[in-house]
Amino acid sequence: MTELSPLDAGFMEIENADRHISLGIGAVAIIEGPAPTRESFRAGLDRGLEVHGRLRQRVHRSRFDLATPLWEDDPNFDLAHHVRWTSLPKPGDEQALRELVATELAEQFDRDHPLWDVVVVENLGGGRWAMIVRAHHSVVDGISGLALFESFCDPGADGQGARHEMRSRAGMFGTAAGALRLLWTVPRIAADAVRVLTPVIYAAVAPASDSSLNGPIGRQRRYAVARTSLPQAREIAAAFEVTVNDVAVAAIAAAYRRLLQARGEKPTPDKLRMMVPVSMRADDAKYVPDNRVSAIIVQLPIEFEHPVERLNAVHERIARHRLRGEAEAEKSLLELAEWLPYGVVAWVFRTASRFPQRGVGVLATNIPGPPHRLTLGGRKVLEIWPCIPIAMRVRTTVAVLSYTDQLTFGITGDYDTNPDIDEIASGIATEVAVLLAHARGRPA
Repeated sequence: MTELSPLDAGFMEIENADRHISLGIGAVAIIEGPAPTRESFRAGLDRGLEVHGRLRQRVHRSRFDLATPLWEDDPNFDLAHHVRWTSLPKPGDEQALRELVATELAEQFDRDHPLWDVVVVENLGGGRWAMIVRAHHSVVDGISGLALFESFCDPGADGQGARHEMRSRAGMFGTAAGALRLLWTVPRIAADAVRVLTPVIYAAVAPASDSSLNGPIGRQRRYAVARTSLPQAREIAAAFEVTVNDVAVAAIAAAYRRLLQARGEKPTPDKLRMMVPVSMRADDAKYVPDNRVSAIIVQLPIEFEHPVERLNAVHERIARHRLRGEAEAEKSLLELAEWLPYGVVAWVFRTASRFPQRGVGVLATNIPGPPHRLTLGGRKVLEIWPCIPIAMRVRTTVAVLSYTDQLTFGITGDYDTNPDIDEIASGIATEVAVLLAHARGRPA
């Protein structure tokens, strides 16, 4: 048995504090051809189970939660607890699939069993089928979650799809050495982290201007998708000397600007803060099932009307936050938290989750997906939609995923307060088209 990290355990505490949320991270694969037989589909799942031992483990909590929760093997593991088959009603269109995804995102996992599930969706229009893969945020982050989905797919030419094994934690000697290092470095790390993170903490707790994007959330969800071209995003990035991530965030900023205006709200400079998770995962840890993320909080430049000015402002603001080392400072504090009693760590997350935060209005994350075409049972995976949860009064989240030549935005929203969620999707697609026109010298 291994202990949950402070961040992994923290996600459990956040979910415990709000009965309206489910912290499952998902990927929706659209696959050509008819759905496979149950027998052939089981072969892909068996590959994933072989690679990811965590899929057979559940969370064990101590009496009164006095000790850190542990991952333990589920003595009654049964694949039937984790796999469901369903069929879309005719005509099996994308709207029906998105409604199903929204329903799945609202469902909490059964804590008596490992925290993941798969839904096979038959009767998707165009002679296709879909697979919804979800895992709790305590099990995976965006990158390791996508690696989980990849492990269910067919092995590549080099067989990598089934060969990656979980890397164990450091041995006793490495742990002892780490403890000795901490005795010397804790004061410096803590002081530096507090200094760097002071503006981040202020941005998280200081109320922003009143916005319909922040507030209590209900039990139901909505889900929307925006598709854009990855080569076009790269063309825009090259033309304006920014990153593809900057282009994605600028498109999101434009979409929220239009949404707020449509709702009769003025897009002022202090209106919208966005939390942007930053991956701290090394390349050789892609297949380790845990969370290795930090975050920065950026003031979205929704006050700018001109798209290129908005893009440049996004680039400058994100670069400024990265130069401060905020993400690295948060990572250092989380590492220090591993040496604190679990009760203290749990209390911090419980308190934070119950605090009515009004500083952040949206969360967006960019997940690099496979550049090559995946197959499952010999059939092409045509698209992958990312989907992430909402929590802590943030009523919408946006996940951006690259796959082959497509950049897909998956938008999750609270059902009652986001009846216009499709406006975010259309606003993103429109902004990418507008920026592309400017990059080519033909602004619309």
